[in-house]
Amino acid sequence: MTLDYNNSIPLYIQLKLKLEQNILQGMYEDKIPSEREIIDAYYVSRSTVRQAIDQLVSEGVLKKLPGKGTFISLKPINDWLGSLSSTTETIQRMGMEPGAKLIESEMIELPEHLQNATGLAKAYHFKRVRYADNTPMGIENHYYPIHLGKKISTYDLNKVTIYDLLERKLDIHTLEAEQVITAGKAEEEDAALLGISSDESLLIADRKLVDVDGNFVEFEHAFYRSDMYSFKINLSRKK
Repeated sequence: MTLDYNNSIPLYIQLKLKLEQNILQGMYEDKIPSEREIIDAYYVSRSTVRQAIDQLVSEGVLKKLPGKGTFISLKPINDWLGSLSSTTETIQRMGMEPGAKLIESEMIELPEHLQNATGLAKAYHFKRVRYADNTPMGIENHYYPIHLGKKISTYDLNKVTIYDLLERKLDIHTLEAEQVITAGKAEEEDAALLGISSDESLLIADRKLVDVDGNFVEFEHAFYRSDMYSFKINLSRKK
């Protein structure tokens, strides 16, 4: 395999992207090949290999263990905190095929904690199982004002991305969201939908979404398999 020497993109960046793609496609198990193996596979210099690996280490995709090698630290699904994106966009960004299955679509009276979060007494509720490469990786509960939920319910939620639907079809332009992440366990019914034991821990994300005018659009209560989903944020120390 060779890289494109005529491309304006530096070789180490091309190699970094190739290695990252291989990781996401499951070509490596716990660790990546040695420097020599990568050199022989891609016909590049040792310095190019080291630059590519260092870049992946700095991004948290890889970690070096002295005397043992360079290991994969990235979870299959990696959601960047600080970026307002849909689950579909996150899964696609990781090189996997997103999917969804609608479980519930109904108007409901909200319990007190959801009334406090949304400002609504009643809401339109959608529950979907989310998939990455046909593997169930999370369950998302969406709550909308009744009038908006009725419009959303006319679309096939097994196929559409809700954020795209809101913006492109319903002319609702989302601006920002407040998100809280915790840990917990699933009810037996939901654990069965995810193909896991009810004893396994999950990542739980509660997200309140507003539009450009500050109006409430959606509250999402979602939980994801911890073996398939992680949240990443880059931090820097300010002095």
